[in-house]
Amino acid sequence: MPLMETQPNILLVDDDREIRLLLGEYLDANGFRTHSAADGNSMWRVLDSARIDLIVLDLTLPGEDGLTLCRNLRARSSLPVIMLTARSEPLDRILGLEMGADDYMPKPFEPRELLARIRNVLRRTQALPPNQEPPSAQRLCFAGWTLDLTARHLLSPQNTVVMLSGAEFRLLKTFLERPNRVLNRDQILNLIHGRDADPFDRSIDLQVSRLRQKLGEDAKAPTLLKTVRNEGYVLATSVTTEN
Repeated sequence: MPLMETQPNILLVDDDREIRLLLGEYLDANGFRTHSAADGNSMWRVLDSARIDLIVLDLTLPGEDGLTLCRNLRARSSLPVIMLTARSEPLDRILGLEMGADDYMPKPFEPRELLARIRNVLRRTQALPPNQEPPSAQRLCFAGWTLDLTARHLLSPQNTVVMLSGAEFRLLKTFLERPNRVLNRDQILNLIHGRDADPFDRSIDLQVSRLRQKLGEDAKAPTLLKTVRNEGYVLATSVTTEN
């Protein structure tokens, strides 16, 4: 098979032409094929015409911003996204994860770190060969709830569909795969994003809070997703699987 067909294809979406050129050259020199887009319209055109394995998406863009584009992309695809932001506010990074981004990096950034993040995300998302049979467990059931791993949504005990963001889906799946086990923030971030927590990163706390809302939990006295003081969080229920 020709080399060019085996190289991962990265789409760089940034309105800064210099960043697109420099980053494109760097990634091309490190085993990737890069495509570029300056805005959302250009991004969709590239996605319609090329096979893309991962998107590096800037938060601040003309027209639709990165958050909107990421949310719309998640509605139709599980394509990995790494969000770039020049803003320093943690809320912007949290919102990026909530919209379904797989990772984020603040600007300015070290290209070698972005390269490592890209490789890490691709390792996680391409862990299984594309033609391999899906795992036998298609649904995870707990306390009357069902997480459908194929449709990527949650079914309530009343059989109502509860839509989840990409971040909420990955977080719930992480807990369901480890029931009755206390997980701290570092462990959760490593399991979901493959990295350690920043000392000031409270994104996991916000995501847990949002997930509790989706589960109808009492914020002051949750019974399913419990806080273990000074340790982390635990899903305090049994989990069964269905095919």
